[in-house]
Amino acid sequence: MDIISILKQDYQKFPADQTYSIYAENVYFEDPLNKFRGINRYQKMIGFMSNWFNNIQLELHDISQSGNVIKTRWTLSWTAPAPWKPRMAIPGWSELKLDTNGLINSHIDYWDISRLDVLKQLFQMK
Repeated sequence: MDIISILKQDYQKFPADQTYSIYAENVYFEDPLNKFRGINRYQKMIGFMSNWFNNIQLELHDISQSGNVIKTRWTLSWTAPAPWKPRMAIPGWSELKLDTNGLINSHIDYWDISRLDVLKQLFQMK
């Protein structure tokens, strides 16, 4: 199975049953809140999300590959663990770089909204 097909499946079932074998052991990850190296840290971050947030969905809007670079466009949404259960969402995109073995050795997420805009969603009463 090719890496694009695997990523599409992983997005559909995120955060459960992710295919960590497509990542290099020392993968570099960065988003507006985190910056680290290592597949173990990456697994812990996803585990934290699945333990802390409810009804997580990672909707894949687009995926493309050019050489050793894969770009995805997505919306991550979840229900926050607050008594009023606000639904929150981050639209964004990822740039994944493959090493010579075809493994993802760099995964950088970019958000289309600011961290403050994300935080504001927590306090929107509906």
